[in-house]
Amino acid sequence: MKPGARLINVARGAVVDEEALLAALRAGHLAGAVLDVFRQEPLPPDSELWELPNALLTPHVSGGTPRYMERAVELFCDNLRRYLAGEPLRNVVDPQRGY
Repeated sequence: MKPGARLINVARGAVVDEEALLAALRAGHLAGAVLDVFRQEPLPPDSELWELPNALLTPHVSGGTPRYMERAVELFCDNLRRYLAGEPLRNVVDPQRGY
């Protein structure tokens, strides 16, 4: 990344080399980082990321929205109704397709 850039990771912890990120943040190459996911979750208390003033850490909550619970409850209730009626469920995970 170019000098002064900021890294934001709300995807998967494994996509960021945390050791390289620590080095870039300490050296000032990166202006900052916002991390919602980590290689190991929860982030261990002894992680050096906790000590960096240019790192903002959140507890894997970036997917939350003001209507998240309302929508999750609606989906659960609809799937329960479908299950009891023997109908196909919504949002079924297909491991062979990878999602």
